[in-house]
Amino acid sequence: MINSKLVSPDIMMLSFAVASAVCSNGSEVNLDFANFSWIDVIILGIVQGITELLPISSTAHLRIVPTLLGLKDPGSAFSAAMQLASLTAVLVYFWQDLKKLTGETVRAISRQDYQSSSLQLMLGLLIGTLPIAVAGVLLKPILNACNSPIRGLVVIGAASIIMSGLLAIAEKRGGRDRTFDNLTLWDGIWVGVAQAFALIPGVSRSGSTLTAGLFLGMKRETSARFSFLLGLPAVILAGAVELHTLTKAGLSAAGWLTLLVGLISASISAFLAIWGLLRYLEKHSTLIFIFYRLAMGVFLIVAVMAGWLQN
Repeated sequence: MINSKLVSPDIMMLSFAVASAVCSNGSEVNLDFANFSWIDVIILGIVQGITELLPISSTAHLRIVPTLLGLKDPGSAFSAAMQLASLTAVLVYFWQDLKKLTGETVRAISRQDYQSSSLQLMLGLLIGTLPIAVAGVLLKPILNACNSPIRGLVVIGAASIIMSGLLAIAEKRGGRDRTFDNLTLWDGIWVGVAQAFALIPGVSRSGSTLTAGLFLGMKRETSARFSFLLGLPAVILAGAVELHTLTKAGLSAAGWLTLLVGLISASISAFLAIWGLLRYLEKHSTLIFIFYRLAMGVFLIVAVMAGWLQN
């Protein structure tokens, strides 16, 4: 529940009324996060910031951690809005790269040099966003619903196990010799298709795009960098859509403040996650993430089957 020391009783009652009314109908938007305390949301923000940019699924962890803390599922709209924190971190961390790529793209267009590698890469990043945008629109009613079947722990566990296997195959068979300078339009398209599957909780946007990059022969750190940049348009679109969704759903002032607190904590942890992952992948394989995802998936399915956790 919301901490009464931090929020006035009137706002608490309004927030509770909005969340309760919305979630009484399974087809409506889930606003249960509006009832979380600031401490709970700070914890979820840290979890979101770290797991959004590591290949272990932020959506899955924002479903699992609240369950372990005895909280309700914060919902898909909350998860998508929280991804705006990773947008801030990626923009800050890769500002010089983005500035260089944009400048070279503009110059290529002005010269009508449509074979420019920078222009091709920029087009790949933009076109690669279309699959997840289309899939997001089609699945939005299911993803945003209270008690969405797609957000069940068994689904998350199964998706995590499958992605663990795919990442292991990509790690073993990938060429790992392509750098950021020789990526093409088609890399953006293929990795973009893989990114669309991240709408399924447990798949992971970072995990699916990193795996696809390895299958395409990219170096590990190159695949991670490409994953971060490809995610920018998708995160902007998803975040904007979900902010609009939350506004239409009548999120209270306390709910917006709660969301802001989570975004701040998530932004800080996301920046640290980028820094740590890129340095880790320069010298190490993705084996630790493969085993983590496998263990997480098996645990979730066993826990639900045994009655330790509610699906």
